[in-house]
Amino acid sequence: MQVQFYLPAPADPADPVQNAVPAMIWQACLLCAELYRNNQKVFVYCANQQDAEQLDEVLWQFDAHSFVPHNLAGEGPARGAPIEISWLPPKNSRQVLINLTSTVPVFVNRFSQIIEFVPQAESDKDIARQKYKHYRQLGVTPQTVQAS
Repeated sequence: MQVQFYLPAPADPADPVQNAVPAMIWQACLLCAELYRNNQKVFVYCANQQDAEQLDEVLWQFDAHSFVPHNLAGEGPARGAPIEISWLPPKNSRQVLINLTSTVPVFVNRFSQIIEFVPQAESDKDIARQKYKHYRQLGVTPQTVQAS
């Protein structure tokens, strides 16, 4: 299992879509696009239905040249689109988990690659520290990546 913690990239003040959503949701959308272009199947695990629907809406706003086939869990094709978004545990097998929740999911071992985010607010960084420690206890040494 490979775990990566992404440090947030600075926001583009000229991008109204990017500035209308939380940084982690925007970063998750960019990673979904990149992983899709690399033929990876991704499960995005959100804290709640509202976050899942917001991420879904942002992906629909990508232009036609950078469209990312995705769906909320339970919608779309039987085996799901390349990018599946949910606030419920996954039903299908995927290679990559993008975790947007505040804990390490119990099903984390079903994925070969896990992507986590370090929140921008200093007061929220303890969440990332706790998750980092949890992965270390699982015998995994997470990598830190600067989001671009």
